[in-house]
Amino acid sequence: MPQDPPPPFPSQYLEGLELFNEQQFFECHDVLEELWSDVIGDERRFYQGLIQVAVSLFHFGNGNLGGARKLYHSSRSYLEDYSSPYMGLDLDKLLNDLQACFQDLLDAGNEYPTDLTINESLIPRVTVPTS
Repeated sequence: MPQDPPPPFPSQYLEGLELFNEQQFFECHDVLEELWSDVIGDERRFYQGLIQVAVSLFHFGNGNLGGARKLYHSSRSYLEDYSSPYMGLDLDKLLNDLQACFQDLLDAGNEYPTDLTINESLIPRVTVPTS
């Protein structure tokens, strides 16, 4: 299991989480990707998973159900190995909330229902760490 780095957390990480909560998923992706490109090891995989969560929600919100489903699954594979909390983020809650948000799409199997849209009340939010 990856070692949880102690605070203080990078300002870009905190900014990315704020953008996530504002449902600015593309911008969240951009900020976290800059951070991701500068790190190695466990933190790199963690950021990759968060980026994919944001992009999966971006795609779902824009009706790209195939891209949303693909990135949902890959984001989970990146993040499931981390203990919760990791870098101050409750990953168990995030992954559970993400699953609830995607459940209708997951229940559709390999189909892409034309009437399926993201339920905005189920879009996950995260608690931003204080440092």
